[in-house]
Amino acid sequence: MPTRLVSLHSDQASLVLECRADGPPLWRHLGARVVEGDLPSLSDSRTAASFSLDVDVPLSTAPAAGLGWFGPACIALRRDGRALIPAFGPVWVTADDQAIVIELSDALAGVSLRQLIAIEPGGAFRLSAELVNTGDKPICVDWLASALLPLSASSAGLISWRGRHNAELIELAEAMPQQAWLREGRRGISGHGGPPAVVVLGEGAGHHTGLVHALQLGWSGDSRIAVERDDEGFWTLSAGAIFQPGEVILQPGESLSSPEAILAVSTQGRNGAMAQQQAALRQRISWPGGTMRPRPVHLNSWEACYFDHDAKRILGLAQAAADLGVERFVLDDGWFKGRSDDRAGLGDWIADPVKYPQGLKPLADAVTSMGMEFGLWVEPEMVNPDSDLYRAHPDWALHLPGRPQPTARNQLVLNLALPKVRDYLFGALDALLSELPIAYLKWDHNRDLAPAGGRAQVLGIYDLLARLRAAHPMVEIESCAGGGGRSDAGIAAHTHRFWTSDNIDAVSRVSIQRGFLAFFPPEVMGAHVGASPAHATGRSQSLAFRAAVAMPGHFGVELDPRKLNDTERAELAEWITFHKQWRHLLHGQQTWHGHGADGLVWQAAGNAREFLLFAIRCGPAHDRRPQPLLLPFLADWPSCEIELLRIAGGETGHAAHRPALYDTPQCCTGSWLAHAGLPLPPLKAESVAIFHGRLAA
Repeated sequence: MPTRLVSLHSDQASLVLECRADGPPLWRHLGARVVEGDLPSLSDSRTAASFSLDVDVPLSTAPAAGLGWFGPACIALRRDGRALIPAFGPVWVTADDQAIVIELSDALAGVSLRQLIAIEPGGAFRLSAELVNTGDKPICVDWLASALLPLSASSAGLISWRGRHNAELIELAEAMPQQAWLREGRRGISGHGGPPAVVVLGEGAGHHTGLVHALQLGWSGDSRIAVERDDEGFWTLSAGAIFQPGEVILQPGESLSSPEAILAVSTQGRNGAMAQQQAALRQRISWPGGTMRPRPVHLNSWEACYFDHDAKRILGLAQAAADLGVERFVLDDGWFKGRSDDRAGLGDWIADPVKYPQGLKPLADAVTSMGMEFGLWVEPEMVNPDSDLYRAHPDWALHLPGRPQPTARNQLVLNLALPKVRDYLFGALDALLSELPIAYLKWDHNRDLAPAGGRAQVLGIYDLLARLRAAHPMVEIESCAGGGGRSDAGIAAHTHRFWTSDNIDAVSRVSIQRGFLAFFPPEVMGAHVGASPAHATGRSQSLAFRAAVAMPGHFGVELDPRKLNDTERAELAEWITFHKQWRHLLHGQQTWHGHGADGLVWQAAGNAREFLLFAIRCGPAHDRRPQPLLLPFLADWPSCEIELLRIAGGETGHAAHRPALYDTPQCCTGSWLAHAGLPLPPLKAESVAIFHGRLAA
């Protein structure tokens, strides 16, 4: 009988499974694009191996742990306190060129499993699973993998990220593990290391070339990403949500769906995988009106005044923002009842009668009359013990009976698994959104969960956000969690922007933003021009360098313009104008990253006809002259006209050393720029050269 194969193909990759009648499909290939042809079955092509079971057990889409498969489990179940080991027999596989659906059942165990693998616009694969209790007794689910995948024996290394508040997305490079590698989050949110994700590099892979697998889990709570070496010589990659012990009990007839996993497989290096991940995330974002409009430049009030504000002061700040050309004004923490510091008020979502005797409507109306949108900061998932809400409903906070309730930032976490808590929060926010011309909510989350809220807490926040979006579909929402503590594909389905870090120091932001862009598109990356010295680090940087680093993202301002001198205000206004001029190339397009010589890094954004290039030098140069910058993404361009638009930061003292090349736009072949390189002007520490390139006529 011919081997039945089902497959999905992108322009770069192929996913191939072998179907069989008596069990889950077997993995045959997950890598560079192939034409499978008439392959022999796996049973006819696998060699014998010593010290093995008499019946071969290759990796399937749902391996039966404990029945001959010794690698990681696809599911882990208990019934009546004992392990329940499914051995899926009957199998139904349906497939077309967009999706593969695998339906498995085990009548003895009383469970069925439905697995979906689909291809996303842009080339990434999307994987998920649904488990159903078809028996007559409850089942406890300890683990349900969203994805359990093979990685080739040619895999060479892992890229991942860790982080903390004010130091998000620290990139880590490691060799493939000889036993196991694990990235777990147990804080109740995805965390300051970015989304639950990992990048797997093939031999010789880098930013521009080579085979790369990049996976992220679309989940905003506790999660596990694991890479394990099998003694056959390949690796497995698994991903899924972590459940609290005994948290998920399926009654007869009930089902459990896993979070989606997004898998990019690219032969064009990390940049190719980044493009696939960004495309997949763009599919998840539900923009008001159905399409993304130009991202409004906005000013956020937090670092301008913290809690110390009143109607008159904020009105003056808003006018200063409008004078700069800002398009959205966001009123941050400190506006609501009893909120003069972080010790009180969370949960009582009405305007403070001392600071705003007439409420927020006069301010909001004044902001809109200045030609700006009005945005508001909220932290709905939290409550201060010193609040009317907590005094009325102390049982609404997450707690363990008889155990202490640890506070963080003087606050507790509301139990969003309770419908009455979600109803209260919806009512409070709906009242604000109905009364005021609010176009934007900055939705914050300023602590880890202790005690844990588990899966129900995550589903509760998804439910609340979905309900608010349905009631107020034109409102945009930013996900913030002490900066970048909750940036993931799960929350992206309900939000439109991420606050990348509370650290706005431009040198710190270079690496933070590069890590963010590995999985998210730049139009949702909050990037602000902060004060100097930076509040998070105390370092001072030129306004031009701060603005240039913020340019590629969703641009904003996080300072009080009234504290700038006339020259600085004019310069900041000019940067805002510059961003508006070029944001059509920065957002909704493709992004490329790379490294130059002598510590320089670069980033480009654009399309097949036009781009902006940022050559960034954070530290001082060590070489006497800058070396040409190789731009591999231009290799197929027949001819490119490239122009130096400006050098941001460190401009003085360099004019005499700038080649005449930069006096006018220059034409080069794409192959020259890719392999010989773009000549660079000398750059001091903390400076950015910004180029515009376009396909020459």
